[in-house]
Amino acid sequence: MKTVYTCFCTEVIHEGHLNILREAKQYGKVIVGALSDKALIRCSRFPAIPQEERLRLYRSLDGVDSVVIQDDIRYDDVLSLIRPDYVIHGDNWQTGPEAEIRARLLRSLEALGGQLIEVPYTRNERVSRADRQLREKLAMPEFRRRRLRQLLTLCPVVKAIEAHSGLTGLIAEKTVIAQDGRLDQFDAMWVSSLCDSTAKGKPDIELVDLSSRLRTIDDIMEVTTKPIILDGDTGGLAEHFMYNVRTLERMGVSAVIIEDKTGLKKNSLFGTEAAQTQDSIEGFCAKISAGKRACLTDDFMIIARIESLILEQGMDDALARARAYVQAGADGIMIHSRKKDPGEVLAFCDRFRQTDPDTPIVAVPTSYHAVTEEELAAHGVNIVIYANQLTRSAFPAMQRTAEDILRFHRAKEVDERLLPIREIITLIDEL
Repeated sequence: MKTVYTCFCTEVIHEGHLNILREAKQYGKVIVGALSDKALIRCSRFPAIPQEERLRLYRSLDGVDSVVIQDDIRYDDVLSLIRPDYVIHGDNWQTGPEAEIRARLLRSLEALGGQLIEVPYTRNERVSRADRQLREKLAMPEFRRRRLRQLLTLCPVVKAIEAHSGLTGLIAEKTVIAQDGRLDQFDAMWVSSLCDSTAKGKPDIELVDLSSRLRTIDDIMEVTTKPIILDGDTGGLAEHFMYNVRTLERMGVSAVIIEDKTGLKKNSLFGTEAAQTQDSIEGFCAKISAGKRACLTDDFMIIARIESLILEQGMDDALARARAYVQAGADGIMIHSRKKDPGEVLAFCDRFRQTDPDTPIVAVPTSYHAVTEEELAAHGVNIVIYANQLTRSAFPAMQRTAEDILRFHRAKEVDERLLPIREIITLIDEL
């Protein structure tokens, strides 16, 4: 009997999947590949149910003879193992990022003497409703809030990019690229105090109050599903921080990062050029402990941001603070630097990991931007935040457009570098 292989990455079986199974059964024995959690988060969406539950679901379907785990979006390994006569897939991957996966599969099948069968993708209101329901489930606070901790167990490094509006949230949510036969995307969103203030035309001195910032978070949450890490500045008074933690946790925010400074907030990249005061170890530990006491779940993370290297207080001070903050209950440590070379950050990570192999480390490679995620991960970094690149790329583009319209007294000269409005609209889902 001939062997037919198809890969599923869904938690909701609808008529489109059943149609593929009916078609596959006509050609022989049907083996379904269940895309693993690690592969799924790179190419599609975060799994709404555990991998074992997906395996049981696929095994229960009529027409399925066996189920295997596919650990890579690329089919190379599973094809070598199964050597199917046919691979069956919907025709929806002929364009877009998945086209590279398809092309690689075709080359592999040619070497094996196999054949790709594509069936028309099922598009109707019932299928669309099932997809919408799954997205809504992933966006619910209890699902979104725990996702950062889950990602830390699944990813060698969690990639977060700043979002300061619903539109930038959609860019973070939907940007997917194909490279070397794999798909990649961001894992989380960073809601930056700097970018949120800048978008509102206000200085980055904690002038934008929490109520306004919560509105930004709500705008982003309304149209996305990925976890949110909030820039909490200094966290304010410990008594206020406790209430704010409870609010963020209830909304579904995954983590807040607070920095160990006091007084009027100044951007860290000014370093010692602007007067900045670091909190005492005891004072900041008390704030962390107060925040952890306020938490109602184990999902929400409080991450302590250490400013010792920024303020030129030395490596030993940074390490002493890191150990104390973890002891006080911090769920992670963010080490910050304004140097163009990542050396001091990597040195901190190496020394911290000698005594603490488990606490997540967060890095923000803004000034030391030449370092790669792989290099940071090799030194123990778990989360990499691209903290302000969307804001910084948007401002010069908009300013240049405004200047050219003034210069030429019309819009023709700027139009060729503008994204068609139709493409922007396609980012936005309709109900």
